Amino acid sequence: MAEHIRIGDVAPRVHYVADGAQRGFVYPFPVFGPDDIEVHVDGLLIATGYAVSGAGSSEGGLITFAVPPASGAKVVLRRRLVMERVTDYQPNGVLRANTLNDELDRQVAALQELREDLTGTLRQGAGEVGGQFVLPLRPARANRLLGFDSLGNIVTFSRGEATLSAPFPGGIPRTVEDKLAERLSARDFGAIGDGVTDDGPALQAAMNAAAASGKHLDIGEGTYRTTIPLTLPGAAAGLSMRGAILYAGGGGEAALTLGDGGAVRNRAKIYQGLRVLRATLSSWEDERDIGILIQNQDSGLIDIRQVEMFTIGVQTLGVERGFEDSALYLGRMVDNRYGLDVRTASAAAWNTSVRYYGGHFAHSLATWPDKDRYGIRLSAAPGAYVAHNRHVFDGPAFELQSRDRPIDGIPFLIQVNSRGIIARNIRMEGCDPFVARHTAGAQDHVYEVAWASQGYGIDIDYTPTATRVGSVVRAIHQAAAHREATRTLADVPNLRAAAIRWSPSETGFERLACLSTNVTGPSSLLQHFTFQALDSYALTERGVILTGGRGLGFVVDARRCKEFALAVDADDPRMVIQCFGAGNVLLTEADGVMVRASGMSLSYVPGPRWWQGNADSNDTGLTRLQVIRLAPQVQAAIIGVARVGIDYEVRSMRLACDPSESPAVLYGTPELPHGAREVKAELAWDPPSIAAGGTAQLNVPCGGARPGDFVQAAFSLSTSGVVFLAQVGAQDVITVTAWNRTAAAVDLNLGTVRVRVVKS
Repeated sequence: MAEHIRIGDVAPRVHYVADGAQRGFVYPFPVFGPDDIEVHVDGLLIATGYAVSGAGSSEGGLITFAVPPASGAKVVLRRRLVMERVTDYQPNGVLRANTLNDELDRQVAALQELREDLTGTLRQGAGEVGGQFVLPLRPARANRLLGFDSLGNIVTFSRGEATLSAPFPGGIPRTVEDKLAERLSARDFGAIGDGVTDDGPALQAAMNAAAASGKHLDIGEGTYRTTIPLTLPGAAAGLSMRGAILYAGGGGEAALTLGDGGAVRNRAKIYQGLRVLRATLSSWEDERDIGILIQNQDSGLIDIRQVEMFTIGVQTLGVERGFEDSALYLGRMVDNRYGLDVRTASAAAWNTSVRYYGGHFAHSLATWPDKDRYGIRLSAAPGAYVAHNRHVFDGPAFELQSRDRPIDGIPFLIQVNSRGIIARNIRMEGCDPFVARHTAGAQDHVYEVAWASQGYGIDIDYTPTATRVGSVVRAIHQAAAHREATRTLADVPNLRAAAIRWSPSETGFERLACLSTNVTGPSSLLQHFTFQALDSYALTERGVILTGGRGLGFVVDARRCKEFALAVDADDPRMVIQCFGAGNVLLTEADGVMVRASGMSLSYVPGPRWWQGNADSNDTGLTRLQVIRLAPQVQAAIIGVARVGIDYEVRSMRLACDPSESPAVLYGTPELPHGAREVKAELAWDPPSIAAGGTAQLNVPCGGARPGDFVQAAFSLSTSGVVFLAQVGAQDVITVTAWNRTAAAVDLNLGTVRVRVVKS
């Protein structure tokens, strides 16, 4: 080179933060050749993708990248010489200044690199003298801790000998071994977390150690693949995860089990950040294929972040003790046939009073498109306890990908006799129009739907095996304020005042049909079972005594509305429901019809051909208000009470339904004349010429007219002084008399005579 490099007091290292556009980066220190400089991007040494210019210049040079480093990338340029002698002086040779200067320049450059390296080392301060910093021999330091003695010299300690203190008032010395054992980590037992290594044995060893010591176990960042199912026994204090368990084992196993089963109660445990994924999608056929199985928890705090691709994502299980009084925070529950299964395993177990927060229950479009799926299931093993009461679900979201597909995708599947289940602020996206399916004796559930992409027809599906109804859907995106109260369809507040005397022996009631337990003759249509009046009703001061197989009921149009509520003020009311299909044809149990009530079982009684409650509505444990759910094929129904076993007094009756529906209450029509105090009829008549002061008569057929009834008559034309009088001429016949009160004959034209009978 023409002139030797001048080595100034410049650090042989420079740092930059890339902006994503800059390609050229200056290095301010000299290098002898392009190979004397190292380029690091985000801590990685790179050997290609850039060009070096300015080698041999005292002022440094430029590194030019072919592609600009990404924005935010850390770029480090540093000189790194090869430590070798590049010149050799010959005996009696010429000692050239340039050669000597170049050699000294390399030495200075190497010393600068050494000084730069030493700035990052552990060393004694410049103001200190003496001290012993030589490591003990290898055998003396093996399996021991390196530290400093009271003089500040290097020394080794056993783990149980060296002590540490928290740097705060009140801190006490503790051995390093005690400090390290304070909390266990899966990596303490060899877990790698690279998603490839089988970490199962290491994870299980860590879980066994946590149980043996009563410690809390940490599973750090990373993906921990396991080919064996894992169990954290109940003796462990808890588990925290920042990574994920990837289950690559066989089917028919729970990938992660938390807590002991049997008769052990696992109290006040904390499980945080749980993530369990399946390496391959389950077939959804084996219900033993579970992501996380949590057993016998009492007052636990459980945080589940993600569970994917199992038959059952998470199962909370009461084994021989209960699962109760705990709080679960739910995250992503994806591609599981049942996202959450609330279950009992024996008659001595229970699963009750648990609070669930959140939960995103979702499926991809490609995940088993031909198989049914459910978000949350309440279930029990055969013979196990089935009263899963008082669970609360706050804000679950369901995207089940079943809409417009021939499969079921329903948020809640209730297979037990649960009561008091509350689900609030539900989101339904791409689900069936049912928020829940009930298959047993569940009642008093409340499902609050905040949003449903499938429109406004959200309902509860009661299968043929369901024995109770009475649960409610609160669709708060459907005029919620109006729907909070039920709509009264028909109200008879005083049976005594509503009584209608049809004859000396027969009584009817306003808006109600009279019912009999022994209908004779042709009896296949609705009108064959609804009577205007019957005998054997004994009126009291406030109501009526049902005697001798008598009953009373409302008749309703049930083509659209299928759920009604009956309230009765009576001594021992026994509810009855009779069903009719298209054309008002009687439906029986043989037609596959099911009728359910909220607080009791209903049985079909062949004699009167109706469904009858198995208990009186004011028995202990029941309420006077009973909800009735009709089968889809029911088009009309009689809902009321009847005398069963003993006589009793009925004082008032009320029928209600959801205010979003407005079904008709059927009474007082030509086809169904029951329940009306008034009877009307009309007949065309062309009266003859009536002499002055004379009369003419006409008999008008009028079913229900009885001697003693109040009757009226009118004519459709101007009567020109002719007065029309009416009286009951005979049973079911009204005699109308036209009386000419004028002084001249009157000949009226053809018109219509109308009669009105008012029963007392």
